[in-house]
Amino acid sequence: VQLQASGGGLVQAGGSLRLSCAASGRTFSSYAMGWFRQAPGKEREFVAAISWSGGSTYYADSVKGRFTISRDNAKNTVYLQMNSLKPEDTAVYYCAADRTGLSWGTKKGYDYWGQGTLVTVSS
Repeated sequence: VQLQASGGGLVQAGGSLRLSCAASGRTFSSYAMGWFRQAPGKEREFVAAISWSGGSTYYADSVKGRFTISRDNAKNTVYLQMNSLKPEDTAVYYCAADRTGLSWGTKKGYDYWGQGTLVTVSS
């Protein structure tokens, strides 16, 4: 699976962005998907995850109620809708694919990673 993240950019605090992650291959619907982020000088951290069917989702406490993960298996794409953005959301955002569907917030359980897209939130 090859993953291509897009949709990052510069936005003011309180604004919104939608990230997309397009996947290659016909097995996309069999993977759970996750979004992670890495701010300068910090470890990569979990943001959100979604099951292969889209029926289950899981969020980091820091984004719960503001971010929504979704997927369209017909388009081989997973999305991250980000609302009420804060300066502390500034980071490079990565999408990742999990074959087991069991990794959820555990970074090391993901098998494939996209290249990342930069989100900058100004105050």
